[in-house]
Amino acid sequence: MTKTTKWFLAAGVMMAVVAGTFVAIGGRTGLTLLWIQYAVREESAPYREVEWQRGPSSASALAAVRPPNIVLIVADDLGYNDVSLNGGLVGGRLKTPNIDRIANEGVNLATAYSGSPTCAPSRAAIMTGRYPTRYGYEFTPTAKNFMKVVTQLRQSESQLHHSIYFPEREQGQPPLESLGLPTNEITLARVLRSAGYHTAHVGKWHLGDAPQFRPTAHGFNESLSLPYGAAMFLPEDDPNVVNAASKIDPLDRFIWAAHPWGVRFNDGELFKPNKYLTDYFTDQALTIIDRNRHRPFFLYLAYNAPHTPLQATREDYEALADIEDHSVRVYAAMIRSLDRNIGRVLEALDQAGLTNDTLVIFTSDNGGTHTIGIKGINAPFRGWKATHFEGGIRVPMYMRWPKGLPTGRFDAPASHLDIFSTAAAAADTAVPSDRIIDGVNLLPYLRGEIADRPHQSLYWRTDRYLVMRDGDWKLQITDRPNKVWLNNLATDPTEQINLAAEEPTKVAAMRTALDAFDRSQVPPMWRSLGAGYIPIDKTLADPQEPGDEYVYFSN
Repeated sequence: MTKTTKWFLAAGVMMAVVAGTFVAIGGRTGLTLLWIQYAVREESAPYREVEWQRGPSSASALAAVRPPNIVLIVADDLGYNDVSLNGGLVGGRLKTPNIDRIANEGVNLATAYSGSPTCAPSRAAIMTGRYPTRYGYEFTPTAKNFMKVVTQLRQSESQLHHSIYFPEREQGQPPLESLGLPTNEITLARVLRSAGYHTAHVGKWHLGDAPQFRPTAHGFNESLSLPYGAAMFLPEDDPNVVNAASKIDPLDRFIWAAHPWGVRFNDGELFKPNKYLTDYFTDQALTIIDRNRHRPFFLYLAYNAPHTPLQATREDYEALADIEDHSVRVYAAMIRSLDRNIGRVLEALDQAGLTNDTLVIFTSDNGGTHTIGIKGINAPFRGWKATHFEGGIRVPMYMRWPKGLPTGRFDAPASHLDIFSTAAAAADTAVPSDRIIDGVNLLPYLRGEIADRPHQSLYWRTDRYLVMRDGDWKLQITDRPNKVWLNNLATDPTEQINLAAEEPTKVAAMRTALDAFDRSQVPPMWRSLGAGYIPIDKTLADPQEPGDEYVYFSN
């Protein structure tokens, strides 16, 4: 055998090994995930205790006129129907008694809307009381390479529709570290801090992780923040965790490969939590409540549950043995944990004697996502996170303040935008007068002092997907596909009947108002580099079929 022959044989064997490995790891997708594991993963420092500031050890002489504490609890991607008050997961078998308690002991804002159907702009709306499109926070801050990876992972030859990457939008795109909520925006934390509140944040932030955008740059005295849009709840090999990794959701596959596991106290380095993240965040919240019981405080408790990755504690998973489907059971167990931990927060307020003097607000940042493949989480509404159908923007929202609010149900449309003005009014402090505040102080409406609706119209914009609710009419306009939906929510609350063709005059009038809103907003601070196909009535696990209604949602 000649040297040349041996070289060709060796080269052939090497190519076969490489080809076999390429196939074994999943082809191009597998190589991408391997790249994420080795190039993107970031190791956090070992666990450490957090030393929260201590407030006064006793009540001051001014305690009798002390304003109420404000505890804002935000869940992540919690579906409207995940709360048992609204029906409940798995035919109502999953109960959320502690979340329900906030509504039952306070006001259930039964027609509440998120500021956006995705995480980051929604949180911007909550924090500022302003449409995020007023100041360019239209899209989630996202790295170019991340968008390339996620849109690539969503490609499949069997699909009728694929995700879109916009390479032409790369030019002039700011670097990721410069993307965040501008500090010239006045947050609720800044307003309350100026009114004498101690302001603390625990959990997800998602408004920029560079030092100039962190919670402490936006009015929080102290913050234990999750620097990611999504994170592990426990390391996947932890003996106390039950995992349900997705094989179909590209974002979930990215998370499992990158394995983000770390938190940051103020501007310190990342370190590892010491337990399941929902439990850990609650432990920290209880410490904040205890240390600030003798001074007014604002606690922004932003859980990342039940956002993917689907991970539950073994205890919660085993408590739901009657749920057969593994992924549904893990997801339900995550909500069980969320509810139990919210109960711990309420109990801490009870034990500290603060319940009557605390405004507790609970909501979800947006609707549940289709990517987990679980049906009914937004029932009875159509649509998902990343759509402006009711399933994407209708959220549970409850306010409890025994000393300042009655109990009951409020049916007029309300918004995340209103949290800002309502909390400021409860604190007896003014909202900024140098800018448009889109939210409304809900207190006189919830007390029955004003009978009108807080909002005649509400608006949403995501790229060229424009939406308006005017009274009971709702108009949606998209360019992918080029389509108009018009629904009368008074008679068709689940958006089953598109009246656009039958009501051209109504469409024209609302479109004029929607165009005026669009012109009044500013261009986004950064452009969306990708758009995903979102079926309105199916999960990501369902096959795409001709005739399915869908939208493309940017970023």
